[in-house]
Amino acid sequence: MNALFPLLAVLIWSINAVVSKVSATAIDPAAISFYRWLLALIVLTPFALPGVIRHWPSVRANWWKLMILGLLGMVLYQSLAYYAAHTVSALFMGIINSSIPLLTVLISIVALRIAPTVGIALGTLLSLAGLVWLVSAGQPGLLLQHGIGKGEWMMFGASASYALYGVLTKRWAIPLPNWQSLYVQILFGVALLLPNFIMTPDVQLNSQNIPLVLFAGIPASILAPFLWILGVMRLGANKASIFMNLTPVFTAVIAVLFLHEQLQNYHLIGGGITLLGVILSQRLRTPLVHSKKQVSGKG
Repeated sequence: MNALFPLLAVLIWSINAVVSKVSATAIDPAAISFYRWLLALIVLTPFALPGVIRHWPSVRANWWKLMILGLLGMVLYQSLAYYAAHTVSALFMGIINSSIPLLTVLISIVALRIAPTVGIALGTLLSLAGLVWLVSAGQPGLLLQHGIGKGEWMMFGASASYALYGVLTKRWAIPLPNWQSLYVQILFGVALLLPNFIMTPDVQLNSQNIPLVLFAGIPASILAPFLWILGVMRLGANKASIFMNLTPVFTAVIAVLFLHEQLQNYHLIGGGITLLGVILSQRLRTPLVHSKKQVSGKG
């Protein structure tokens, strides 16, 4: 039963990748980014604001860290994904999102001084090979001629932003309860998204895009994080993180069934190699370099 919490969270986030793709033809990225987090802010206010007021000294002392987290997690990650959806498939978005755990580990080596492992080394090489195969549609030589497209770069940037968000959240360990911290981050996110929203000519809501905003604002922004937190509390972070590997699988099934996207061989090969690399980075924990103490057998 405990496994249902992270499983449902990953399913909601996978659906949201498809929603992002659908939104590309229904609403401007600046509009859905702003409306999404504004809606989440309004819904959370009655529950989170009293706690924020009680913890105000901590909020005031860490406001700039919360602002950076809001920029990475609510502004860059989501906005870049919405812009990328104009030129890349939901299948591609799901596969790239699956690399976030590996990117998190790689950033942690620098930021948190985590010792590299054999799994991280092999996983990085495999995932890189898989991504090259995926981006080039099974023809790596074409990358030398045409390079990587803007949408692909945006999705890489989005995933890297969220990976950095996770690392900084752990490194800073801001003394705030989860929901109060998330609320303040969303508040900063809405403020940072406002200028681009104001400068966008068409931000109109209609019967076509309102359901997309509602899904992004409530299930994807509030319900999924709530389920994920429950999963982490009951299973532990390491076990819960394994469920993230299902993201490309769920996204692929939903995209094929509802968007009628074509699942090509290069999706299976590139995505499979990338996912294998992510799994290896999580499972193979043998240190890449043994300390002198270990090598000499002392201790």
